[in-house]
Amino acid sequence: MIHANNLCLSYDGKKDIIHNGKFHIQEKDFVFITGSSGSGKSTLLKSFYNGIKPKSGTLLVNNTNMLKVGKSKIRELRKNIGIIFQDYKLIKEYTVEENIMLPLKLNNYGDAKSLEQARKLLKHVKLSSKGHCMPDELSGGEQQRASVARALAHNPKLILADEPTGNLDDYSAELVWSLLRKANEQLGITVVVVTHRIPDNFGLSYRKFDILSGDIYES
Repeated sequence: MIHANNLCLSYDGKKDIIHNGKFHIQEKDFVFITGSSGSGKSTLLKSFYNGIKPKSGTLLVNNTNMLKVGKSKIRELRKNIGIIFQDYKLIKEYTVEENIMLPLKLNNYGDAKSLEQARKLLKHVKLSSKGHCMPDELSGGEQQRASVARALAHNPKLILADEPTGNLDDYSAELVWSLLRKANEQLGITVVVVTHRIPDNFGLSYRKFDILSGDIYES
């Protein structure tokens, strides 16, 4: 699913945030990326969906060469990726239901099918009564659950989550972890999560990558 060799990432083309990264993430893996603040966790995750281009080395995501990828190929790649952000990034002008329908419409689903899938997912994330609400009418935990539903909507092969529970209370955090576990275990979706802390008693086999001084270690 994701293969890196001698991967270097940099924002200014000079100082490497990640250097000589070498790792492989297989289909159906559940991977945690950990490290201290500023270690490059989120930067590494961004490189998986072209939020940042590699400076050098090799990075293949679903057989797409991220060093040479063009705009049309990026659009195709992202059809198979669901992204969950710490700050939710729901579109404020859209209802919760419309936010979840958006990736379906971008993947050429019809209106009826998009609506059916959105309502099914709203039930799945325990937000059935919130579909017609605007995002700012929801609590932080509810917004993150809506974000998870949006990421799952188009049946992606890969979910990328950046600190998905960082701003949540314990109850909401456990719901989000449960949704991600089920996506991996029941749907076979590859899940890669950036986090400061892996939850206790996670209940699912996983791999862990630690980032230290720009180097990536599997532990």
